[in-house]
Amino acid sequence: MKTQLHRGRLIDHIQLVVRDLKASQDFYAAVLAVLEIPITATAEGYFWADELVVSSAESPAAQGMLTGRHHLAFQAKDRTAVDAFYRAALAHGGRSNGEPGERSYHPGYYAAFVIDPDGNNIEAVYHGEAQRSVPSVVIEF
Repeated sequence: MKTQLHRGRLIDHIQLVVRDLKASQDFYAAVLAVLEIPITATAEGYFWADELVVSSAESPAAQGMLTGRHHLAFQAKDRTAVDAFYRAALAHGGRSNGEPGERSYHPGYYAAFVIDPDGNNIEAVYHGEAQRSVPSVVIEF
């Protein structure tokens, strides 16, 4: 089985260290599913989805420390996906931190914000119609 990574964006990876891995996996599995981002790996103490790794404090990479509060924004393919993200988050342990709607950051910025089970501010955003030169760079090894 080949390992496949997608590169060419700003972030290589983000690790969130959480108190309750099961609650976080339920939350992220639901919100990532509606954004069409698969969880690609699970193991004792962590799970991985694209550039996001979520682990327990007991995992070797966490060294026993929780990460604290972070803001993380996922790209959504359209406004419907933002709305679905928000509903999925609320149904799986998230709390509202801003209902879906236009924001003043730039014209067409449509987003929703939720607080995940560990207090992180999680956003789904659709920036409006745009074209990418490529979706990402694929690296296989």
